[in-house]
Amino acid sequence: MKKTLLITVILIVFSCNFKMDHASSKILNSSPKKELQKKLSGKEVVTQLEKLTYFKLTAPSDLDTVKLGFENNYNKLHFFQGPMQEETLLFLDHRYYWIDCETLFEIDGLTLYLKQVRRTFEKLNLVLEFTNEKSDQDQNYWRHTIELNGIEYIAYEGTFSDLDWAIAYVNFIEMLNAALRKQGSQEQFYPINCGNTGSFVLLSPQQFDFVSKHYPNDNEHPTTLSAWKSIFDL
Repeated sequence: MKKTLLITVILIVFSCNFKMDHASSKILNSSPKKELQKKLSGKEVVTQLEKLTYFKLTAPSDLDTVKLGFENNYNKLHFFQGPMQEETLLFLDHRYYWIDCETLFEIDGLTLYLKQVRRTFEKLNLVLEFTNEKSDQDQNYWRHTIELNGIEYIAYEGTFSDLDWAIAYVNFIEMLNAALRKQGSQEQFYPINCGNTGSFVLLSPQQFDFVSKHYPNDNEHPTTLSAWKSIFDL
């Protein structure tokens, strides 16, 4: 009798443990698998960017300098940025741009930055011609337009507000991306930040995916236009 009772208890415990383990397995398996990214060195980051043709717009004479700049900025600061020509504030990779959004918003700022960005279009063997800039302004309202490659785009339209710079910045990137798409380019400009020291960068979808996975996700790194606009409710 005692032996039979002992066997019964063992079977009950075994059965309970099996059910608990089985239930735990279901809970664990129901969680989505997270894709863990390998921590890269600066040299490995540069190698991957090169495979993704990030440096294809860089002049051969500047290539070693640009690669070393990206490597050092990643190792020391975990920051996505290369070196620039100090006297011009233009980046040597021909993809990355500083922009003063206050200057961009002003009437002469639009053509100033279009002239700078045109060098990137030329590197891509694409056209960026701009003409017929128009400004219709009163005390509280401004409509500012320009033609890129024969198509009119709005640089700014609306009543003045605290979001003027941000609106001009978004419109600027959107018109550049439209000009790229109309010429069959898969690469687009991605916003980074806006202000007196704003910036944006040209990336392919694959390059953007790589940067998103291996660099910090903050307002100092590229993001999509839709995500950037949602921050400011534009």
